[in-house]
Amino acid sequence: MKTWKSPALPQLPGVMPGIQLHETTAQRVVPLPDTEPASLYVCGITPYDATHIGHAATYVAFDLLNRAWRDQDRTVSYVQNVTDIDDPLLERATRDGVDWRELAISQTALFQADMVALNVLAPDNYIGAVEAIGWIVPEVEKLIAAGIAYPVAGGNGEPDGDIYFSVEAASAAAKSGGPDSPWWLGQISGLTEEEMLPFFAERGGDPERAGKRHRLDPLLWRVAREGEPFWDGSSLGDGRPGWHIECTVIAQRFLPKPFTVQGGGSDLVFPHHEMGAGHAFALEHTPMAQHYSHTGMVGLDGEKMSKSLGNLVLVSVLRAEGTDPAAIRLAILAHHYRVDWFWTQELLDDAEYRLERWRKAVQTAPDGSAKPLLAEMRAALSQDLDAPRALAAVDAWAAASIAAATASARAADGSQPVGGVAAASERDADLVSDSLEALLGIKL
Repeated sequence: MKTWKSPALPQLPGVMPGIQLHETTAQRVVPLPDTEPASLYVCGITPYDATHIGHAATYVAFDLLNRAWRDQDRTVSYVQNVTDIDDPLLERATRDGVDWRELAISQTALFQADMVALNVLAPDNYIGAVEAIGWIVPEVEKLIAAGIAYPVAGGNGEPDGDIYFSVEAASAAAKSGGPDSPWWLGQISGLTEEEMLPFFAERGGDPERAGKRHRLDPLLWRVAREGEPFWDGSSLGDGRPGWHIECTVIAQRFLPKPFTVQGGGSDLVFPHHEMGAGHAFALEHTPMAQHYSHTGMVGLDGEKMSKSLGNLVLVSVLRAEGTDPAAIRLAILAHHYRVDWFWTQELLDDAEYRLERWRKAVQTAPDGSAKPLLAEMRAALSQDLDAPRALAAVDAWAAASIAAATASARAADGSQPVGGVAAASERDADLVSDSLEALLGIKL
């Protein structure tokens, strides 16, 4: 699947210090490895209503990590999927009376246009679930042969042959392989099985499916149903893949085993990343990722934002209304990536004012002011991608720049003594602009 094009990043003097990131499994901030190369997998959209602010916040957050690594002069391998076949997509297509393929294509294109507008660097590989089916089938067959996946008999309107992943068999197999890097249910989320069940049912699982060995066993292969699209599954029979196995196979095909960081929204911790990690260990006897990191949830005016509630704030709609995408990005960056927050018109107004002030300030950047600002921004981002701290540093610089310009103007008209007024510097203006674009993705 084609990806979008990214601009070349400005080259900045010096490099980012060592990066620390919050580790979901450990529930603390830890240093990331600083060896070459860095690798990142961020779970992509199901393309039936792209792109809301919650989506955007996740991709902007991990874009900061991508930029920070690149500022270290690191090679970065970045992979993102798009779940272009899934129940919600089919349901939306049926509701709207459109072909599911056309809906997936149009919404994926819209998502990519939004990412370009928000200045999110493109992944190196952007892979659709449909594209990956030929890779997924043999991996599911491998799990069946190992006794870690099994077919479920039909009944209650369901056909024979759906394939499920056995969490108990996978845990037992991991423990038998030794203590070096085992997997167990709960390793990523830290949840007990009873705590998992509501999330499993809410987020695409089927705990009450008759014939399953364990209520938390996730679907690997859904055999063909009448009226649904299907693909050749070889020995599995015609059908389509489950959600979790899609990301595991794509990640293991294009990234190291394990790769550096698995990213996504906090709603993906369980079951998606938990099950993906189980699939990965069962297939390759190695962890899925070295680190897991997750973004907070975004609401609207004090309420949960969701497709079901119909209160999504769409990036494409904001852009169509004339909102500067840089202001949208700034509104997102005003919150630390791990916190839950709410989108409001006031937040957008503040971001537009901040952007206007920065653009004014850069025109009169004081001589010698850019390098200290760059150092402050790097220090902030190296500490768990602390964008609000970086924005505060730019705000302080902008206030000083505007104050210096005001003082210079007063000195020029004789209303203030000339001494002590810093001269404006084109070199500093260029470095500030380059720093904001390279590190924060903000174009002045």
